[in-house]
Amino acid sequence: MTESFTLQNIKDFKVKLLNCLRPENVFCILDTNDFYEGKDLASKPYYHTYDYIVAMGAKAILKCSAGYAFEKLKAFKNEHQNEWIFGYFGYDLKNEIEVLESDNTDHLDFEDMFFFVPENVLLIKENQLIIHSGTNSKLNELLNIINNEQTKHKLSNTNLIEFKNRIAKAYYLETVEKLRNHIIEGDVYEVSYCQEFYAENADIDPFQTFEKLSQISPQPFSSFMRIEDKYILSASMERYLKKEGNKLISQPIKGTIRRGKDAEEDEFMKNALLNDEKERAENVMIVDLVRNDLSRTCIPGSVKVEELFGIYEFPGVYQMISTVVGELLPDKAGLDAIKGSFPMGSMTGAPKVMAMEIIEQYEQSKRGIYSGALGYFAPNGDFDFNVVIRTLLYNASKKNLSLHVGSAITYDSVPDREYEECLVKIRGILKLFEDVGI
Repeated sequence: MTESFTLQNIKDFKVKLLNCLRPENVFCILDTNDFYEGKDLASKPYYHTYDYIVAMGAKAILKCSAGYAFEKLKAFKNEHQNEWIFGYFGYDLKNEIEVLESDNTDHLDFEDMFFFVPENVLLIKENQLIIHSGTNSKLNELLNIINNEQTKHKLSNTNLIEFKNRIAKAYYLETVEKLRNHIIEGDVYEVSYCQEFYAENADIDPFQTFEKLSQISPQPFSSFMRIEDKYILSASMERYLKKEGNKLISQPIKGTIRRGKDAEEDEFMKNALLNDEKERAENVMIVDLVRNDLSRTCIPGSVKVEELFGIYEFPGVYQMISTVVGELLPDKAGLDAIKGSFPMGSMTGAPKVMAMEIIEQYEQSKRGIYSGALGYFAPNGDFDFNVVIRTLLYNASKKNLSLHVGSAITYDSVPDREYEECLVKIRGILKLFEDVGI
């Protein structure tokens, strides 16, 4: 059953729907947070199909560990053709794509891969809402949400959470120097080195935390996903891979600088990022890596860079984003393109396999979902997945809360500046908890 409506107050609808999702054991929210509103998408090729998507209920579930996960997903998709499928690819699926392993400690216990076929899907573009519902009763429930009076909703204060670092700052700084030595010796050109901040005995309300996160850090690839007692709360601004017809679009981010305190400083910071030779070098290395990844499944000669060194404005930071596109080979499926390019090059380094080996050697925590990808497959075969960055991962049973962050290490890296870049990236999220622990 499909119904469409015109929404008068989208913000209010989102709040009401979020509260409606509390009894659901499995759901997924994908929110662009009005990032595209007023944007000149002709000059900034930041592709966009929907403003807001919600998938709730699960009539079929796939969860599996690295090994044969992509084969199982292929069979799952074949079984559920012409249906919506939502879920994520965890970073450690790299182990079935390449001869790699993950031996670092995992404190959260998320599956390496999780997808589900929802019973109900809600799509918003501008002020138009489309509801695909499996039952009359659920459709009526959703209609009641739309027709109810405006919600008077007040956020409670988020609990004070003290985040700790899995590694000491001194270890981080020493490791950056070791990674620079790998670069000097010619092992790699660039490594995405990440660290984990965490909190134990963290008692949070994931729903209110996500709502507050969306206010503090509204990003174009935000997502909120629940899998029973586990939650993903993401304020990502990076697209991993999108498929529109036969066109593939990847938009790696490399290059970060904080926002200014006023318009004048903002403009100064923006130009400083654009003209920073180190940041440009990081970006172009990853662009080349993504071009190589896409060429595995694209028509020869079709892989192109639509935009190089695009500077995009986000709450708290400017990011340097490039757009790489290609045309999928007729004998390849979209899932082949994902497997051929996963994980996102911006989260590994170059050369990719050696970078991932070095990452495993020096990082102290299993990445898990972090630096993987979360999104959807549409019934027509198109898909869109983000890169899981700027993301809180929460195991409610264990009360473990995790926040990974990283930066690209190159020969020109200065350890203290890399550490500061990490803190800049997560500063908005830490505001959620009025953090005093770092």
